[in-house]
Amino acid sequence: MKMTKLMGTAAALAMLGSGLAQAQTALEGGQEVDMVLLPKFLGILVFDQANEGAQEAHAELGNPGELLFVGPTPENSVAGQIEIMTTSATQGQGAVMLSNNAGDQIAPSAKAAQDAGTKVVTWDSPIPSGEGEDVFVAQVDFGSIGTVMADMAHSILGGSGQMAVLSATPDAANQNAWIASMQDALKGDKYSGIELVDIVYGDDQAEVSYNRALALVDKYPDLGVIMSPTTVGIQASAKAMQDEGLCDQVKVSGLGLPAEMVSYTMNGCAPEFALWDFRDLGYLTYYTAYGMATGQLTGELGESFTAGRMGDYTIEEDPGRPGSKRILMGPFTVYNKDNVEAAAQ
Repeated sequence: MKMTKLMGTAAALAMLGSGLAQAQTALEGGQEVDMVLLPKFLGILVFDQANEGAQEAHAELGNPGELLFVGPTPENSVAGQIEIMTTSATQGQGAVMLSNNAGDQIAPSAKAAQDAGTKVVTWDSPIPSGEGEDVFVAQVDFGSIGTVMADMAHSILGGSGQMAVLSATPDAANQNAWIASMQDALKGDKYSGIELVDIVYGDDQAEVSYNRALALVDKYPDLGVIMSPTTVGIQASAKAMQDEGLCDQVKVSGLGLPAEMVSYTMNGCAPEFALWDFRDLGYLTYYTAYGMATGQLTGELGESFTAGRMGDYTIEEDPGRPGSKRILMGPFTVYNKDNVEAAAQ
């Protein structure tokens, strides 16, 4: 497993009671706490970017403890994440920052980590049940992602046609929530001409996703859009359509990195896609986890704090998971020919 040790200088964090007359609490930098950033697996650019953001926050807060960036291989993601969570607890880590790819299977090990005194802060992808999770740092509102994907499909199809979804893995809580949200959006009158014909999984591996995209085209001759809410899947799908000369027939959309998608957008294979800033997500997640692991944030509903350069955030109930808590980052951007080249720089 890859490990990164990071050290830096001190910074401050302020905490305000949400809507209440509470004394400000400045989050004190320089406290020592060991922390783990655990992505779904290693080797994906967006997770590397999240680590860059966590590194930035680690340096600002001057934490003399370790920040480890560790993750499983794509093929062993579920078992690997559970193993790393279990090991982190036995090693006495102060916080584990988890982008969950194991569904509720990871809940027992996450609860055991909490019992051992480790704070579990999820980011990017939560624990569906909320069990074993202190708070989820949500990149954007999951319901809004579904509407954006439905709107992009509507725009690309001109209001009517067939669409298929190529997702990551069946246990990815974030992907499943976004797809469910899109399915709800598609029930609206605006989208009555769009038919969702299939949902398949590429395991967030480029070759598998590439082949699944081609299989969709073979299975559905009238397919107009492949919607892929994963940076691996959208790039692989666009490459498959480009390689086979199918871009005029089947368009690709979903969630992707501008640097990886710019050529496909400019040549018309992927006219529109969306994403948020993963560096900011890693940065905000680190501030949250540091505050909780050092006891300076309680994690209670309504608690507000300042996350360095990103400003003020409040812990709220997660509307998609009653009884669970989230911090909502936002926003995301829809990319097309007008803005993708500048964003890809």
